[in-house]
Amino acid sequence: MSRIPVLIAGGGTVGLAMAVFLGHHGVPSLVVERRAAPSNHPRALGISQRTLEFFREVGLRDAVDEVAVRSTELWKADARTVAEIDRSQAPRYAKSPISSGISPEMPHGHYPQDRLDTALLPAARERGATVEFGVAVTAVEQDADGVAATLSDGRVIHADYLVGADGVNSSVRAELGIATTGPGEIGDTTVNILFNADLVGHFGSMPVMVQVSHPDAPGMMLSVGEKRWVLHVGLDVVGGLSTQQCAAAVRTALGADVPVEIVNALPWRATVRMADEFRSGRAFLVGDAARAISPLGAMGLNTGVADAYNLAWKLGMVLAGQAGDRLLDSYHEERHAVAELVTRQALLRWEHPRLHWDPAAAAERAAVGMWNAPVVLMAHRYDSSAMIDPVVQVPSTEDVAASLDGAPGSRLPHRWLDGTSVSTLDLIKSRFTVLTGPEGAHWAEAAREIGLNAVQLDEDWASSVNVDVDGALLVRPDGFIAWRAPGSADPETLHKVLASVTGR
Repeated sequence: MSRIPVLIAGGGTVGLAMAVFLGHHGVPSLVVERRAAPSNHPRALGISQRTLEFFREVGLRDAVDEVAVRSTELWKADARTVAEIDRSQAPRYAKSPISSGISPEMPHGHYPQDRLDTALLPAARERGATVEFGVAVTAVEQDADGVAATLSDGRVIHADYLVGADGVNSSVRAELGIATTGPGEIGDTTVNILFNADLVGHFGSMPVMVQVSHPDAPGMMLSVGEKRWVLHVGLDVVGGLSTQQCAAAVRTALGADVPVEIVNALPWRATVRMADEFRSGRAFLVGDAARAISPLGAMGLNTGVADAYNLAWKLGMVLAGQAGDRLLDSYHEERHAVAELVTRQALLRWEHPRLHWDPAAAAERAAVGMWNAPVVLMAHRYDSSAMIDPVVQVPSTEDVAASLDGAPGSRLPHRWLDGTSVSTLDLIKSRFTVLTGPEGAHWAEAAREIGLNAVQLDEDWASSVNVDVDGALLVRPDGFIAWRAPGSADPETLHKVLASVTGR
């Protein structure tokens, strides 16, 4: 095989998303996955609005929507067994609603990873990726010009860049000699028992999540399909992984004699570990290869996909000769800081799970340093060489809208354009864009002279993002604001600012 632009080690959800995002930016890739086939285990379930925005941008909105699970109701129940759920108390367990005013996307159910992968795999191939299963990266060598990766089938692949998306026990990370920080495995071993059962037909209304407190099967039951469920329960409770042992645990948790088919059982332990560096020369780490966190809060998968999204446009610009190598340094600068934030927040949820679920617990969250989950996933800020004078501190750890205020380092706020289904986020079109105030025609002219997209804002919208009537915002391809230009600035400054942000 001839030299390829990007080799991706790992064909799970994050690796496939990486291939999709690269393809969207015109970069073909080779994805190799050590498993013989895509995993049929659901793993993570929750997709944030921000992740849905990524899929919207690359044309996957409908395909992802089609794999959502809608057969259960989006509330959480606590009961001794499923049979003993007090369904009249559903509102008490419902998570606080997320305003549609902060994003053009809303979850339509939840998204088990195995179902999400069925949308991402064909999308990656349609966008120029080659995806191979049953093949792993076993050795890595690199120099200033490229990477040579040896595969388990004996081939040596030459690539411009390598992306390690190969999970918690990443062989790419080991080959690169990147050290990790963190306690590693925490808590006891849990078994995910995947099973089929018609629980809606038997019980009627079913929540998406049940915290089971039966002393012989304490754990969490989750809906992962129309008639498919997973029970998270301690291995010491189950006693083993046999079909009979798993079925007994499931029936105990159900508290009723319901026909159950065990699909498989997967033992695991929560892991908290972060790579000290997310970049090593021409190689990068994304997803669990870069950092692994405790699961409560659905931050692991969403953060991993955001890693891929952040890196893809930067690789695309560098490979196209539109940016310098320094832009790639900003991947580590930005995503390592986010990983530190997310790790802290996930551990706080591990220690204080009630505070994660309770919408009225804002004061208690603040007291322990916990942010509201939507703020973690949607309103974090970047501070890197790809920003000019970023405002790092979020105005609110509870209110997403308050933290999306147009400051450099923050994501551009969403707002529907009058009478359309077009969001302000859609205006960016995956490229550097200048958004001008209503009297900022000189900025639009300067932007177009250097090949940038330019859009004029009305006075209300400009005011809401703190842009002078004759000022402008420089927005990156990922929707993050790189620079706020005052009206008094010389439009010729835009060229210098763009060169600085893109590392040229």
